[in-house]
Amino acid sequence: MMGSKELVFRALTCKTTDRIPWVPFVGCHAAKLLGVNADEYFYSEKHIVDGAVKAYEMYQPDGLPVLFDLQLEAEALGCRLRYAKDNIPSVATHPLESGKALRDLKLPTRKSGRLGVVMDAAKELVRLLGDKIALYGVVTGPFTLALHLMGTDIFYAMLDDPERVSALIHFCVSACKRVAAMYMEAGIKIIAIADPMTSQISSDDFVRLVSPGLVDIFAFLREHRRFSALFVCGDAKRNMEAMCACQPDNISIDENIPLDYAARICHPNGVSVGGNINLTRSMMFGTVEDNIRDAQKCIDLAGSTGFILSPGCDMPFDVPPENVRAITSLVRGNVVDFLEQVKLEEESVYKVPNYAEEERVIIDVMTLDSETSTMCQYIMEVVYEACRGLEHKVRCVEHKKAAKEAEIYQKALHTSVIPSICIDGELVYESVIPSAEDLRAEILRAIFKKQG
Repeated sequence: MMGSKELVFRALTCKTTDRIPWVPFVGCHAAKLLGVNADEYFYSEKHIVDGAVKAYEMYQPDGLPVLFDLQLEAEALGCRLRYAKDNIPSVATHPLESGKALRDLKLPTRKSGRLGVVMDAAKELVRLLGDKIALYGVVTGPFTLALHLMGTDIFYAMLDDPERVSALIHFCVSACKRVAAMYMEAGIKIIAIADPMTSQISSDDFVRLVSPGLVDIFAFLREHRRFSALFVCGDAKRNMEAMCACQPDNISIDENIPLDYAARICHPNGVSVGGNINLTRSMMFGTVEDNIRDAQKCIDLAGSTGFILSPGCDMPFDVPPENVRAITSLVRGNVVDFLEQVKLEEESVYKVPNYAEEERVIIDVMTLDSETSTMCQYIMEVVYEACRGLEHKVRCVEHKKAAKEAEIYQKALHTSVIPSICIDGELVYESVIPSAEDLRAEILRAIFKKQG
């Protein structure tokens, strides 16, 4: 049986694997696992290390990134960042847009920005996890980095002053190689060049401006006997052939590019593919079953040769851990056991009350979400109006469909229709908005019944 590292390395080089390797792109989500704010996490070597170790313990991945922060190099080169408590940082200023010239920029060193912190974390993670899983060093790609430095003016300059853009991208290629070399010195075996903004340019511009630099970077990595990957986001189908021609070992995509299409383009070129579990619909807001289905669909489309299962990009801070664990259960072949465990956990956390023993009458309202659905907003207004003056005898609970307890309550109360209203465990209204007067009469009947 292949170990995790061997699975990833074989898949990267377009070989068949015993099972599909699973690499969750844990970025600021690691801060959530540790119970710290994202802004604290990005500045701390200890948090970066502890977050990756926590993700390894919880998710049983075959590989992990040391860090997923596409603003790291930009900050090291002079961009000011805006940090958030529950998200990745964003670029707030662009040096080449605010008076600096390209000649004023210096290639990054370990002392630039947070690079020293990240590389120390990488070295420690190699010590702790390097013999267990494949570790990725994620480097911001040259075009995305150039956009950080110049701002959106780069799109105008591509037409009006292409030589200036070429010079900037050439500088960014050198910066990418510098950071990649730091990761390599720390012992990282896989360097991923994340260049999501290339999906915003034409194939001609990609070939003219971006391809030469990527060819240079991937050749540099091959010379140093490192595996390589190119991470892209958005609908970059038109650039797939050109990306393959840059000769990375792997191209990882998000849900905007079908995996079967990517495999048809990449595999004949000796390039493996990765992706593309839907971050929003499945991982962030889906159920565990949604994530299992999405991951299985990805596997079915891509096949068992030259494929690494991963999210479409770095995982948001608030992704529910059970959704990630669900994907792990599929990859590891223990879905049935996992679903049974989740069911037991949810039933213990979201226990339906024994209504007869409760002091107050409980009104359970099943909704989509009263904050986003007009019908559900009105039904909650009716419920609140009907309960006016009865607050000491009545408790009203909205169960939003996306919330974890909603499914448990719907099963226990024998209702599958939204909206619906149950009073003390009895279904009273289904798919109808009653008048406040009629609902109040039902509530009073339940109060009198409870009082005997």
